[in-house]
Amino acid sequence: MFTIANIITGFNLIFGVSSIIFTFSGRLDLAVLAIIAGALCDFLDGFVARLLKQPSELGKQLDSLADLVTFGVAPGLIVFVLLILSGAWDIILANGGNLNELWLEGTMGFSVQLWISVFFNDLVGNNSPLLPTHFYGWYKVMPFFALFIPFMSMFRLAKFNLDERQATGFIGLPTPANSLFFASFALFLWSGFGKDNWETAFSMTLIKDQVLLTLVIVFSVLLVSELPLFALKFKSFKWKGNEIRFIFLGIALILIITLWVWSIPVIILTYLILSIINNQTNK
Repeated sequence: MFTIANIITGFNLIFGVSSIIFTFSGRLDLAVLAIIAGALCDFLDGFVARLLKQPSELGKQLDSLADLVTFGVAPGLIVFVLLILSGAWDIILANGGNLNELWLEGTMGFSVQLWISVFFNDLVGNNSPLLPTHFYGWYKVMPFFALFIPFMSMFRLAKFNLDERQATGFIGLPTPANSLFFASFALFLWSGFGKDNWETAFSMTLIKDQVLLTLVIVFSVLLVSELPLFALKFKSFKWKGNEIRFIFLGIALILIITLWVWSIPVIILTYLILSIINNQTNK
């Protein structure tokens, strides 16, 4: 039971839970880093299991349970908080306010945590002189649409365990890719904090409810779609037979060097596009 591979899977779960804690503490940057650490553990547990010849049905089930937390619940709650901020921003603009009213004095984490507190205070109807009423109507409901991510991730992971077609590739978007795509939006917001440039404008546009909710629906459907996607599993490191993998890794490396955190969603989109091209080429 307590093999090295399964223990690494356990750390994947711990990082997922840590991400949730960081999210509701306002530290979205640490929440994303925890998901990235979980993704590293998710890669290593399978690698170690194959290396040490420890693959097991128990390990497969543990992996899915950990993945549901790290790549389903954790990113869903990050998007939940982003939609709270989006609602607050909409209400501030409707009342003729500006960005300084969203980002208060102090750290970004303080502002995020405060808006989370205001939202939940308004949601359950508490009266507090310290937290004036702010959210109403649609803005109380909107963040809950983020829970579509863990909902569809649950079906995606169960399907993966039962679908024998996914031994060498994927059918539908893998949950780690979906998780990193949405988690990167929080990094963009963090990167643009305190600035008045394209980073701020772009990050604020991405968390607008019309944009973010559309992406949540599209990518959640991709999780359970029948779209074949290649996997980064190398039987050998020869060029022949691995062309699409080497091309993808080369593009990803260039994007990381040039765009840094802004490269994450571009890499995920590149992965989808290359998979579609690969499918058409194979046909």
